[in-house]
Amino acid sequence: MLYSPDSTPVSPLAPSSYRTQTLPIHHKFRRTPTASDSLPLEPFTFVREAMHTLSAQDQLLFERFGQGPRAVVPYDCMHHAFETYAAANPNATAVSHLGHSISYGELERQANRLAAILARHGVKTGDNIALFLQRSIPMIVGIMGALKAGASYVPQHIGVAPEAHLKYVLDIASIDVILTLSHLQHLLPEVDGRIVIAVDKIMQEPFADETEYTTPFVPETAVSRDNTCFIIFTSGTTGNPNGVQVTHGNVGNILLTEPGNLGIRPGMKVGQILSIAFDMAAWEILGSLCNGATLVIRGKDFMETVRQVDVVISTPSILSTFDTEQSHNVQVVAVAGEPCPRALADKWSAFCTFYNSCGPTETTIVNTAQQYHPWAKRLTIGKPTPNNTVYVLNEKMEPCAIGEIGEMWAGGDCVSAGYIGNEPLTHERYAPDPFLGNGRIMFRTRDLGRWTE
Repeated sequence: MLYSPDSTPVSPLAPSSYRTQTLPIHHKFRRTPTASDSLPLEPFTFVREAMHTLSAQDQLLFERFGQGPRAVVPYDCMHHAFETYAAANPNATAVSHLGHSISYGELERQANRLAAILARHGVKTGDNIALFLQRSIPMIVGIMGALKAGASYVPQHIGVAPEAHLKYVLDIASIDVILTLSHLQHLLPEVDGRIVIAVDKIMQEPFADETEYTTPFVPETAVSRDNTCFIIFTSGTTGNPNGVQVTHGNVGNILLTEPGNLGIRPGMKVGQILSIAFDMAAWEILGSLCNGATLVIRGKDFMETVRQVDVVISTPSILSTFDTEQSHNVQVVAVAGEPCPRALADKWSAFCTFYNSCGPTETTIVNTAQQYHPWAKRLTIGKPTPNNTVYVLNEKMEPCAIGEIGEMWAGGDCVSAGYIGNEPLTHERYAPDPFLGNGRIMFRTRDLGRWTE
């Protein structure tokens, strides 16, 4: 486990606030199962030469502590997982919002139609599409339509993000198409000839017949796990935000395996509480729809949503505002984004499954997690999630012995594809992974940590 000397676990999304952390030790798009899938995957084997400064015993511990379990990810693309549930349970409720709802089958049709419209406007695999809107069912149609078209979605909350920020996002991400809502179009920045599509208006158009757009849309160039799924803009140290390119493979690795899938399954309800421009909103949205659950989008009253749902994904500061006496339907809580006070973890873990997690946007939502129990000795940020690694290194980029404080680097399938339009910063913070080798990349979190056990 990684731990903080002041006993405060530190979360990844606010580097300036970090201190030392402690880690504990039937569908055509589904991957075709092989005989080897039923067998446990072999652990990563670290390159011995990269650990030559450690004793033989510490080399073994560095390798054992520094990697999560190996797991098979069932889908290469997130929308393919969604399509499986839409085909299997078309009448199940996919999304509800303020008294309105849409079924999996209807969401599938609307997203297929939008993807076809995007393709007619020239959108192709590898493009980026802006989602400049607010929480709504059309927002979800926009996300799925963009992914089906082969594009990544770039979410920003209209009415919250400043106009200059929106303009910067459009320019740096080379965006030609903006998805929005009709009543928000007047809030868009100068679009400079870009195509603007009001998703809610598209949804109001009748279908030609009962079968139109029921077949999943497939772009001319197939989407792969290496294609970008979404781009999240994080605060930059130079004044401009940094656009982190997160791939389908990155996202599936956390949301379609345990513990990142949080046990989400058909019949469960997941709250959509967080800002759509925050990477943890993708955990809510895609984690729900790509595991067959119902996404409950909040209105202004947070508790109205919390009272309804089985799963809450939140930052600790937001979670602390919720009334546990009104939250006894909640079965699972996952927190990340900030240090979690132990008292808060104790309060919620008394009646539900509680995960404390950590990971910057660059390592795909979270790359460490711990299921916390009130009787635990300490609250940590957990162990590496499946197919991921965490290294504690000194200033010479050499591995630290167990218990020594060093800088945390993240490796494995969580490592995102870098910053869009900023190669110098990408080269500064992403580096070849000497421990996994084979062309793998690791990410410098700039946070301190040490292994405790």
